[in-house]
Amino acid sequence: MALPQTPVTLTPEQVAELNEKLATLRHDINNNLSLIVAAVELLRRKPELAPRMIESISQQPDKIITQMRSFSADFEKSLGITRD
Repeated sequence: MALPQTPVTLTPEQVAELNEKLATLRHDINNNLSLIVAAVELLRRKPELAPRMIESISQQPDKIITQMRSFSADFEKSLGITRD
């Protein structure tokens, strides 16, 4: 990872944009985790739903990873951070 060699300055608009993206990330991850918790609770009450619920539960970690990678890329781009 290569960090900028000089101080980074962001405009208020850029800060607002990053903040909005962070808020979206938090919201989306909360939704993914809520779905997992709800599915587990449902499975405790109705184990016969496992085949259907497992599909949905197993998709959530990949969705979270994709969302975090997208935000990280935007964040790094805004701050001039590059990957080696």
